Amino acid sequence: MTPSSSPSPSSLSGRLRVLLVTDTDKPIGDLREQLARLGYEMLEAAAPSALHATVESLKPDVVIIDTESPSRDTLEQPAVMNKAAPRSMLMFSNDADQQFIRAAVGAGVTAYSVEGLAPERLAPIIEVALARFAHEEQLRLRLAQVENELAERKVIDRAKRLLMDRRNLSENDAYALLRKRAMDQKIKVAEIARQLLAVADLL
Repeated sequence: MTPSSSPSPSSLSGRLRVLLVTDTDKPIGDLREQLARLGYEMLEAAAPSALHATVESLKPDVVIIDTESPSRDTLEQPAVMNKAAPRSMLMFSNDADQQFIRAAVGAGVTAYSVEGLAPERLAPIIEVALARFAHEEQLRLRLAQVENELAERKVIDRAKRLLMDRRNLSENDAYALLRKRAMDQKIKVAEIARQLLAVADLL
């Protein structure tokens, strides 16, 4: 589902894989059964402390977190997971405090609700959370692409300056030389620039 993780098995079954996480004493058996009847593939429930490891192991499409209040400890694992293997996350809590909600969103929670885990309401909430997550993922990919392009441009500019200083070339001629070498080796101009800078650092 994301470029940082392997494809989810849901791509094979066509069913969304849902992981339930709870730090409350409320029974969730009925919820699991009703979600399964709605067509979701329900994975083994997990504790908040094991969230990151469970997500890496089971690769769910959606994570539903049920908590009385999103404490610092409760949010630690979602934050770690969101950096390493981001997933669409729904959090249900009895706490409507705006500070807690902002903290949850900052930890990667896609949707936050204080109205309970009513199964008949979960399906549309899950769909909205998935759509929002997909949109945010596209933004993350675009940002990463722009950052990579900027980094490559800096490397190329450094390599051009090096050629201009050592070979007394114009900027256009320095870039033309880099491009020719890249074409000869069938690699990107930025890679040729990195090679040139690496060699220069050894001299």
